[in-house]
Amino acid sequence: RTCDQLRCTACDFRVSLFNDYIWDQSCDYLFFRYNMLEVSKLRAKMIKKKGARAYACQCSWRSIDEVTDLQTDKQLRWVCGKH
Repeated sequence: RTCDQLRCTACDFRVSLFNDYIWDQSCDYLFFRYNMLEVSKLRAKMIKKKGARAYACQCSWRSIDEVTDLQTDKQLRWVCGKH
């Protein structure tokens, strides 16, 4: 289970999540910076993978395909946006 209201304290964007996708390895900071608000453009760099989940804000992104504690990743500045 994961919070579906994650927010990034670095860029102040809500973290988007996409079930059954991972990010293409060619993704970079500028790709997310310029395309974060347009899901159709984000889909260009998504790869279908059953059971995985792609996360992204405007400054960070992760592809998760196994149970992972995102709080252990010190580079991420994602917090619960309150429910």
